[in-house]
Order: sequence, then structure tokens, then C-alpha cells
Amino acid sequence: MKRLPKAALLTIFLFALLCSPAFAQPKAPGKPAARPASTSAEAALPKPVFNISRFKGPIGKRYVLKDGMILLVKEERSLPMVTISMIIRAGSVMEPYRKAGLAHLTAALLTKGAAGMGAMDISGKIDFIGASLGVGGSTDYAVAHLTVLKKDLNTGFSLLSKVLIQPTFAQSEIDRTKKDIKAGILREEQSPSYVAQKAYQKMVFGGESPYGRPVEGTAASLDAITRDDIVAFHNDFYAPNNCIMAVVGDITPAEAKGLVDKYMAGWKQKKIPKPIIPAPPKMALRRKYINRDVTQATILMGHVGVARENPDYYKLYVMNYILGGGGFVSRILNTIRDNMGLAYDAYSYFDARKYSGTYTVGMQTKNDTAKEAMKETLKIIKNMKAAEVSDKELSDAKNFIYGSFARKMDTDSKMADLLAQVEFYKLGINYFEMYYNGIKNVTKEDVLKVAREYLHPDKMDIVVVGNMKAAGIK
Repeated sequence: MKRLPKAALLTIFLFALLCSPAFAQPKAPGKPAARPASTSAEAALPKPVFNISRFKGPIGKRYVLKDGMILLVKEERSLPMVTISMIIRAGSVMEPYRKAGLAHLTAALLTKGAAGMGAMDISGKIDFIGASLGVGGSTDYAVAHLTVLKKDLNTGFSLLSKVLIQPTFAQSEIDRTKKDIKAGILREEQSPSYVAQKAYQKMVFGGESPYGRPVEGTAASLDAITRDDIVAFHNDFYAPNNCIMAVVGDITPAEAKGLVDKYMAGWKQKKIPKPIIPAPPKMALRRKYINRDVTQATILMGHVGVARENPDYYKLYVMNYILGGGGFVSRILNTIRDNMGLAYDAYSYFDARKYSGTYTVGMQTKNDTAKEAMKETLKIIKNMKAAEVSDKELSDAKNFIYGSFARKMDTDSKMADLLAQVEFYKLGINYFEMYYNGIKNVTKEDVLKVAREYLHPDKMDIVVVGNMKAAGIK
């Protein structure tokens, strides 16, 4: 297997982070799996236990620095290491439609040359001290990530500051990186899952919305991006008052502030442009069938969902866990796969981002069962809107959500990313307690209410990638 570039790995890690209960995201389409002998192998596992006492109080110390940067610090003395996660509000929501991929490209280029150093110089210095440094771009923001031994913290932080503040953007690196991204797009186009997701996002949000197009852009949009575009984008959005820095590990707040003062003193505040995001098309039952000579169909069904700051988020999370987010214990997988044998994998999720989101149901099935699987899934969603869930469903969902939450912050790296995310989405410095109480207070009445308000099975966009002749779809 070829090793992915560090920026690509970082981007993948970023989306993996978003799979946490705090930031529900799509689960990757799975391969065919053996049907469990019992009703649910997962249900037989010991229930994870959530210890609320561990998560009382602030999740870290929060400071607004004189340059406008938000600094969050959490001391963890178990290892002589420090992890820094920085969110820069410079995602594809900030780029022009005709320059799609500009934000992603800019982020990818930051470690390819800075302050007189080339890409090999930067990677060589990082490797020499056994650290990791990467920058990646997503829809809502760019993220920079540094993990380094405490004794090498000054060296690592100096390199981080240089790639953020003094990137070179050499034309040779721009050309090489564009070529790599376009090759990646070409490879992805061979994947039914990628093709389905790309078509689905466009249907839900429209092609001109940053939420409706691939973050990496297209071959044509990349060709339209010039070095001047990249320099201007960096100048517009990479500024301290547009950043959140989360620091976790063997470090005090005073030390963290000292590093910023020492290595980022020349980084000046700027007036940051606001994103312009087109409104999504009106919900409707739209269909797109993409014919591919494959043995199974990939199906995505859904519509516009909610932004992460929606006050009903916790109710929606519990509701969706019962409906399709809880794996083997969810209604969709239990019915579609286990009871009816219609799909290899079936799930649902709310992808709640900064300005909007989607509600999505996904599945993989044999071509000749695609129509029946879709029909039965819509029935399950309608039933979710028809009556309250059972006491056991509600209790099981809460218990699993509580227990699994701790696993999302069991390393300094995960904690740093989570701290930055909490600040970005304005979830509050007492987020852990808010999260616990948000889940704890959900009632059966709440679940039914949000199901009726936010699920629209009669207005779902549907994308199918498969053998349409075998599926009997015209």
C-alpha cells in the first residue's frame, strides 16, 4: 500500500475525529459481513460506563490573546510531550465557487516551503526531532497539527509558526501538488462510494455551495487557480484573530503564551471576510441514478439537516442512534440487514457542520434488492415519526453514548482536536457536562418531536450508483 502524504493523512484524521458523538459524521460504507447468529452481537457486549465525575468543570483554560487568537490549554503530565491543534477559519466556505479547491490547496502547500526552507528541509527537521507536523483543509476550516517531545517544543513550535506565517508557495510545488490532487480525484472517481457522495452533496446543497462540492475541487477548478490566488487567500484568512490554538500535554498556560509571544509576535490581526454560502435548493424527492458495471449498489438518501449549534442537536443524536446510528442495535440495520437480508450495510447520520448539514441514510446492497431496500428504509423512517421509542431503546442509546464518549479523548492528540472543535462550534468551556446533561435530559417525547420535525422521508434526495439494468431501475 502506498503511503499517503502527511496532509492527506491529517485530513483523513480530521474527518475521523468528526465521527465522535460530539460531531456525528458519515460512517464509511462497509463490506459484506456475516449475519449475526443472535439478534445482536453488539447488544450482548458489556455496556460502557460513563463516569461524569471525571468530566466536571472546564475542559481546559481559555484565553483571548492580545492578537485576537483564542488559546486553550489543558495540562497532562503523564508523558513529556505536547500536542497542538490549530483551527484556522480558512476552509472551502471561504473560497470563490470558480476557484473550488483553493482552500484545500493552500493548506496543503504550507508545509511544502516556508521561511527559506523547502519541503525536504521542513520534513527533515521534523523527522530529526521525532515530531509530526501537518496541515489540511476541510469545508469549514483548515487545521494544523503538531506533536512534539517537550524538550524539542521550541524547535517544533518555531517550524509550526513559519509554515503558517511565512509560506513560500513556490510555483514548482504548486504544480506538483495540483498534479497529486488531480491524480487523487481520478482515483476516487473509480470508487462508487465517492461518486455517490459527490452526486448526493451536489443534489442536497447545489453545486455552487461549498457544502455541495468536493473540498479538493475539480481538475478544471484547480487549473483555474493561480499563485496569486493562493497568496491572496493566505493573506486574507491566515491571521491570529482567525485562529483557535488548543495545546495539550506537558505544558503550562504561561509556557504556551510564551511560545506564541516568541514565535508569532509578527503575525498581525486582519479584518476577515465573511463566507457567502448559497441557500440549498428546496427539499424535494429528487433522484439520480449512475450506471456502473458493479455487483452491488451504493445508495445515499437524505436531505438538508442542521448546523452543529442547533439547540436540538442532542435530541437528534439520540433519535438517530436509535434509528440508524447505533450499528447492530439501530432499527435500520436490524431490519434491513438482519431481519430482511436486503443490505450488506445500512446506517444513518446527521452531519452537522458550522453553517448547515445533512441527514443521510446510506447502504450497500445487491443490485437486484436495491429498490426493495430503499422502499423498506423509507418505511422505517416514517415509523420513527409515528410513535414514541421504547424505554429500552432510549436507555440503551444513552448508556452507549455516555460510555463511548470517553474513547474520543483518550489521547492528547484527540483531546487537542476536541478542544479546538468545541471552541470553533461555540459549545462552551464546560462542554463535557453540557454534553452529559444534553444526552441525559432527552425524553421519549423529545425523540418523537425531533423525528417529526427533522425527518422528511417524502422529500429525500436519492442517489444510486450501481448496475441499473440488474436493479430494474430506469
